[in-house]
Amino acid sequence: MKNPIRRTCAVALLALTMTGCSTWDGMSHRQKSTVTGAGIGGVAGAVITNGGVLGTVGGAAIGGVIGNQVGK
Repeated sequence: MKNPIRRTCAVALLALTMTGCSTWDGMSHRQKSTVTGAGIGGVAGAVITNGGVLGTVGGAAIGGVIGNQVGK
């Protein structure tokens, strides 16, 4: 996928699909903070490393830990 428009559309479609499969009902504040932190961290890691897999996964992991601690 070298075309940036196709890549952006694929990411948006995946995000929309995942959003439809999730629900916040029954989740504690700490769990919501962890998920939100992981999402933001993953996006930040991808941006910083220009879409590198290791940066994306690392950012999600670090963001999840930070979100977990903030949600205490």
